[in-house]
Amino acid sequence: MQKEIIISGFGGQGVLFAGQVIAYAAMDLGYQVTWIPSYGPEMRGGTANCTVVIADHEIGSPFVKHPPLVIAMNLPSYDKYEPLMQAGAALIVNQSMIDRRAKRQDIQTIFIPANEIAEQVGDKKLTTMVTVGALLASLPEITVEGLEAALKAHLPTRHQHLLPKNYEALRLGFEEAKKQMPVMV
Repeated sequence: MQKEIIISGFGGQGVLFAGQVIAYAAMDLGYQVTWIPSYGPEMRGGTANCTVVIADHEIGSPFVKHPPLVIAMNLPSYDKYEPLMQAGAALIVNQSMIDRRAKRQDIQTIFIPANEIAEQVGDKKLTTMVTVGALLASLPEITVEGLEAALKAHLPTRHQHLLPKNYEALRLGFEEAKKQMPVMV
């Protein structure tokens, strides 16, 4: 098994942190993991993305050309990665920042009103956690509980008081994505 994930958005949206949390969760579960951040020269407001590769064997290359899993936090990310995804892939889209529908019919596009859900939880900074929760609906190797455990284990002590809201954001994103997924018979 090898799963490749790209998370992309504007700098300051928590894209790199989201990738780190997924990588920690996978590592804590015993998987081999790579995490590669990439961002433009202007940290906040510029482009940022990261690649996470999770495998049950040694990872030959951390680079991803045709990802099976993508989180697109903004329209430029959606426009960039939708055409590159492999058929059958899952694309999690922050519907709050994107004003167009899917162009491809051979991938599963899940539109999540992430900003609105984060505001419902009480903190706009949780938008990325909402989308990570949505991603977990297409990534059975990591459960919501596994990701929550990784947050608890790896979040600095000074941020531990934020865990309950992060957990709520994850669960709401997961549930929203599950509603949009086809029922398997």
